Amino acid sequence: MAEAVLIDLFDLKLNSQKNCHQTLLKTLNAVQYHHAAKAKFLCIMCCNNISYERDGEQDNCELETGNGLSALLKEFEIVSCPSMAACLYTIKQKIDERNLSSIKVIVPRHRKALMKAFIDQLFTDVYNFEFEDLQVTLRGGLFKQSIEINIITAQELREIQNEIETFLRSLPALRGELTIITSPLIPDIFIHGFTTRTGGISYIPTLSSFNLFSSSKRRDPKAVVQENLRRLANAAGFNMEKFYQIKTHHSNDIWIMGRKEPDSYDGITTNQRGVTIAALGADCIPIVFADPVKKACGVAHAGWKGTLLGVAMATVNAMIAEYGCSLEDIVVVLGPSVGPCCFTLPRESAEAFHNLHPACVQLFDSPNPYIDIRKATRILLERGGILPRNIQDQNQDLNLCTSCHPDKFFSHVRDGLNFGTQIGFISIRE
Repeated sequence: MAEAVLIDLFDLKLNSQKNCHQTLLKTLNAVQYHHAAKAKFLCIMCCNNISYERDGEQDNCELETGNGLSALLKEFEIVSCPSMAACLYTIKQKIDERNLSSIKVIVPRHRKALMKAFIDQLFTDVYNFEFEDLQVTLRGGLFKQSIEINIITAQELREIQNEIETFLRSLPALRGELTIITSPLIPDIFIHGFTTRTGGISYIPTLSSFNLFSSSKRRDPKAVVQENLRRLANAAGFNMEKFYQIKTHHSNDIWIMGRKEPDSYDGITTNQRGVTIAALGADCIPIVFADPVKKACGVAHAGWKGTLLGVAMATVNAMIAEYGCSLEDIVVVLGPSVGPCCFTLPRESAEAFHNLHPACVQLFDSPNPYIDIRKATRILLERGGILPRNIQDQNQDLNLCTSCHPDKFFSHVRDGLNFGTQIGFISIRE
């Protein structure tokens, strides 16, 4: 049974003829009869088509209401916006506020492909859609069953994407201004930084607002994440068309840019100017590497597994092997991550950190000791030959625990499966 029902009346000619009203009345009655008891959200989407009064206020749409239609419309929420993108985004917000995922869309056959194309751009696999045909009136005619259009052309898809992009660009930043944390260790020949959670457009509480990762398991669609990334690129000064993000597998595999890209990897290195590389983080450590002498850089994603597998030194070794970097020239900056105050592991997993150095573990004799992955990463880097003064892991906001600071950072430990993601990024200026 659908949790939400959407009736698409967008861009349709609804006139005051009796049979028009009767058909619409029949549709609304059927929706109310079949879904009102269990559906938590009944919605009509329109564009300057429907008008009715609710609590003394009148909507922007235009439709003469009579024959019981006005009273019935009050059972539905009307979303009227100037564009399809604005309408569906508004509806998505209302669906997400109620934490719904099963949606029935009652749509004219000739608009079904268009509706599906918009939904593909604005929703993820978290949502389950079913579609039902709506008898409609085409402009100048009576209600009838329209012809289904099954194909959206490449040009039409691009127009849909442009409409969505234009709408998303118009949205205000949430939770404050966009903030980029930088390190004085990295010289100005590089563009680099670590993001926080402020200044983006993601509105879902655990993703709000500067989420920079989209997946089928989260409610933030790629279009929203891309708009957040566009705002970051503008603020930091890099080209988002040359932006590459690691494909996390919690391993120590490194992609040396210019070689064949692996299916998954937790580090990237490059010496190409103008290319921005980024590591994800939401408790795991986003690490940035820079060699100002050889003009090369790298990023790594270090969770507890990747830390033990040596992903940080694997990135360093790739830079040495590929670009001739020297250990004494490489600087390493650890981005915000979960601290030992909040991160625990079962004792059998914690033992590997204790063997690395006892200072990496607190309450080792407990069933779930507390782990310091930042300290472990520094120890491994120093043992690998990186100079202690060339490692930054404690200054500014970089050493704040992501779990302890919900105002600044996303956290998997704190927020659960629907967590947001910040990044560490670096590029060599062109």
